[in-house]
Formats: sequence, C-alpha cells, structure tokens
Amino acid sequence: MDNWDEIRTAYQVARNGTVSGAAEVLGVHHATVIRHIDALEARLGVKLFQRHARGYTATEAGMDLLQVAKATDDQFTQLAGRIKGQGEGVSGDLVITSLGQVSHMLTPILVAFQIAHPEVRIRYRTGDRVFRLEYGEAHVAIRAGAMPEEPDNVVQPFMRQDMALVAADSYIARHGMPNGVDDLKNHFFVAHDDDSNRAPFTRWLHGVVGDDRLTYRSTDDRNMLDAILAGAGIGFVTAHVLPQYRQLRPVLPSRDEWSAPLWLVTHVDLHRTTKVQTFLRFLKDHVKNMDY
Repeated sequence: MDNWDEIRTAYQVARNGTVSGAAEVLGVHHATVIRHIDALEARLGVKLFQRHARGYTATEAGMDLLQVAKATDDQFTQLAGRIKGQGEGVSGDLVITSLGQVSHMLTPILVAFQIAHPEVRIRYRTGDRVFRLEYGEAHVAIRAGAMPEEPDNVVQPFMRQDMALVAADSYIARHGMPNGVDDLKNHFFVAHDDDSNRAPFTRWLHGVVGDDRLTYRSTDDRNMLDAILAGAGIGFVTAHVLPQYRQLRPVLPSRDEWSAPLWLVTHVDLHRTTKVQTFLRFLKDHVKNMDY
C-alpha cells in the first residue's frame, strides 16, 4: 500500500463513525475524507464501509484493514512519544505520573527541579489509570505495589509508602476512640469508592469492617483526606503527612501490611536521556535527605 494518508483516513472514520468526526481529528475538509475512502476502496476493489444515515460502519474487509492500520498508528504514536523525550538538554516537557497520594511528597521536589531547570515544563499526571510509557505518555512513573513487569521498562526501587489509620478530633469527640481492631466494626470510615482498588491498606480495611461502615467514599485522594479532616470518619493517610495535621490522631499503631513499595519506572528508550537521568538523580537526592 503506497498511500498511508488514505489508510489513516479510513482508520479515523472507523474510530469516529462519521466523516465529519474523522475530518476534525485529521484537520482536513470532509470532502478530503470522502475522496480518500473512495480512492482506497477503488484501489482494493472492495467496500470498506457501509454508509447509512448515522455514519459509516466498517465491513468485514474494512475491519481486517483497520486492524493493521491501528497497529501502524500505535507504532507511529509510540515512536513520536519517544522522539519527544530524546533531546540532549534539560528542557521542554517533563511528564511525571504517580498515584495521587504521592503528590504531597513529590510536588515540592517537582517545583524545586523546575526552579533549578527553568527551561523545563512540568506536567504531572495522576489517577488510577496506568499511563503507557512505551507510547510516550510519561517520562517517569512512580508506581506502588508489586514490581512492575511491563516489557522494555527500567524499574528501580524508590521508597516505601507507609500508611497511618487516623481520625480527626471532631470524629473522636462524637464517636470516641476505637478500642483495638475488634472495635473498628463499630465505627465509620472514609474509603476509596472503587472496590477493586488493590492498595494493601484498602484490602485490609475491607477484611476488617463491613461495607455498611464505609460511609464516605471517594475516588480522589485529596477529597478523602479532606473528609477525614472534617470528621466524616476514620481513614488512611500517608504517614509523612500526619505531623502536618494536629487535629488527626492515629487510632492504631501502623502495620507493615498497610505499606507498599514505590517503584521508579522509565522506558528503556528514554531512560538514558539527559533530562530523565538529571531528574532521577535530583529526585533520589531529595528523598534521601527527607525524614520519611
């Protein structure tokens, strides 16, 4: 096939289901999209799409072609992401991804790094989705739990994330302090709203108290902290933030089973670049000097 533009156009039509949607993504006129589809179908001698009032639906032949087109488009996206990070200097975008719970520790380090390297633009991505380093979605990922095993990634141990089970003074004033683990079933909790969340402290909590005791739930780490501070219930916070909130009290001694290792993850193609190596050294040096 000697015309990638036509194949890419067909791929976008299949993804969006309409000529106008594909035209918007590709930044071309809708007439160009129709011309590319017609030319490709004429060249192949088959219909790639069924036209109908709501848009375009790929035929069986179209689906075969589009599987190849998707793989090729993914490879181009992957290549573009790696090329963007291969500059020799410490400048441009530096994309970091982590769990939201790491933000409190990580953000001051990111700010300090940007001040030390003013030509860098920090882009911090957080959330439960795993950003794909092989597609250039991030330069460095900080991940928790079991050691990541994706191929072509460089994985290094970083630090341990210790957790504390706490309650605010306002909660304790209303409900009292729990008298050990067995008494937790008589209290109320702030917890993650995703039952499939694999954090060890979340799994531990589900094993100790019933769902009816998880009375404030959220998918946002900052919101869960705010709810605990407001007295909504007992909940987990990272141990290093506890000294900053005088109204919080540990309700149980911290347990190793609540903790999880953190890992630094980079893609092999970007790991040795000047920008990534400079940031990794900066990050490790700062964490080494912190009392966590």
